[in-house]
Amino acid sequence: MKCPRCVQRIHRAAASCPHCGFSISDADLLFGGQPLHLKSVNDVAGLFRLQERDRLVEKLQRLRRLFPELFVSIYTGNLNHAGQVRQLGFWLLNRGVFRDTPAHIPNDNGVILVIDPDSRMAGLTFGYRLEPYVGEEESFDCLARAHAHWLHGRYADGVLQVINELQKLLKKRSRDVRKHGLQAGIGKGNAT
Repeated sequence: MKCPRCVQRIHRAAASCPHCGFSISDADLLFGGQPLHLKSVNDVAGLFRLQERDRLVEKLQRLRRLFPELFVSIYTGNLNHAGQVRQLGFWLLNRGVFRDTPAHIPNDNGVILVIDPDSRMAGLTFGYRLEPYVGEEESFDCLARAHAHWLHGRYADGVLQVINELQKLLKKRSRDVRKHGLQAGIGKGNAT
């Protein structure tokens, strides 16, 4: 995995980053020490109209039916610093309580899309169990599909593009793993 602060490679079992010292405690100081109760779509920044939000929830439910062992959540908010998109995604997967996700699905099986419209940044953060299957380039490709939509303020359309690309990627990885085993599904590194 990569450190959410300095983006250097670290061992996923490390308690803190050996390069910059970042840890979950630092994220707790930034975002709060208490668990945050979330839904699949958390539009704190107010980017989606009600109909758009409903479309996103429906799309996420369809994705969950295809991949019942994982979940995807969307969080929009105005953060203080662009680098905090990665840190917030990390914190949400470690501290978030996802109310509309079945209790038996651990956060390690989650994917968080964080969008900060003020900094014009977005990031995908993958839970620890998904990291081996998604590389940085693949994560970037998913986000790149949304870029044109987001530039024109069509955030919901962009998010739908990200979900579509993520679905294609997960289907491909699933086929690779069934056909060739775990090693075939391993991506090129963690993406946030």
